[in-house]
Amino acid sequence: MVIHKKDYNKNHCYQYDIRLKNFDNDLKEASLKVEEIESLKVSDFDFKYVPKEDELTCKKIKDFIIKHEWLGKMPHRPTHRFIATYRGILAGVIVMATPNAFSSLLGKENRDKEKLISRGACISWSPKNLGSCLIMFSIRWMVRNTSYKYFTAYSDTEARELGAIYQACNFIYLGQNSGARYEYFDENDPERGWFSDRLFRKTTSYKKYAIELGIEWQKPWSYRDKIFWDKIPKVIREKLKEASKNHQKACTKRRIPPKHKYVYIQGKSKKETRSLKQLFKEINPDLVNISYPKERSPIRHGHPNNGVNTQKLTKRPFPWWPTNEQK
Repeated sequence: MVIHKKDYNKNHCYQYDIRLKNFDNDLKEASLKVEEIESLKVSDFDFKYVPKEDELTCKKIKDFIIKHEWLGKMPHRPTHRFIATYRGILAGVIVMATPNAFSSLLGKENRDKEKLISRGACISWSPKNLGSCLIMFSIRWMVRNTSYKYFTAYSDTEARELGAIYQACNFIYLGQNSGARYEYFDENDPERGWFSDRLFRKTTSYKKYAIELGIEWQKPWSYRDKIFWDKIPKVIREKLKEASKNHQKACTKRRIPPKHKYVYIQGKSKKETRSLKQLFKEINPDLVNISYPKERSPIRHGHPNNGVNTQKLTKRPFPWWPTNEQK
């Protein structure tokens, strides 16, 4: 029997449900008492970028995502990782990744300036503002240290997510019409869980098909995630693509509802930020002034109205912003 989370139907999002279930064990593992965590503030936490060379911390981040995040697995192409710690205890994680498909929200000339906020979770005993603070720390670090200018994020309606954390950070809401329309499940590989059709086209998948077909994969055929089909002999190319199609047909397929999508635009200066936001409005007039979703259901939201979120959920400056960020 194929098991998945599509029937989750509580009044709060699935990730909050995970926090409730993990609370007692998280508290015990951290050797903390309820009285101590009740007085915790975001300023009590340290924020840090974690380079991929720090393999030990990257392994801890992966384990944290598996335990505390709704999807329970790392994204396909992670590129940047950020953490929040309390007395050395890992308490929050943000993982950014290469988007599966780049958008043109700031024009085609800026497509390579997009980064996806792909995974994020906080430990159950953390203060409620830790997640939004860690997101903003991550974005500001990226803007200071890389060329990225806009950051997209999704909220999964199957997990009854609204994107409240993105609303709290004043992200721009882009409506509910994003994400894959179908997911697949391979009963021969149940540990993988549900996945999108991108898996069938991954380099690692084609290498697996080659092994199954008794074909020796040649190094010039690919580089990282890119396959050079013109360098693969026609007969072999056809066999590999046929194997991919057969694998897809053999998997269980289900339709999934569209996700909420958000974007945050940030330049290196206030002037550049204003310029980028104005560019966004000019290019995407239909995406301006879409109200935030408030109902936890897969029903489509986001019809234009006279203003975006007239009462902002988070005001600036943040009184709880960590002092080392100002430094």
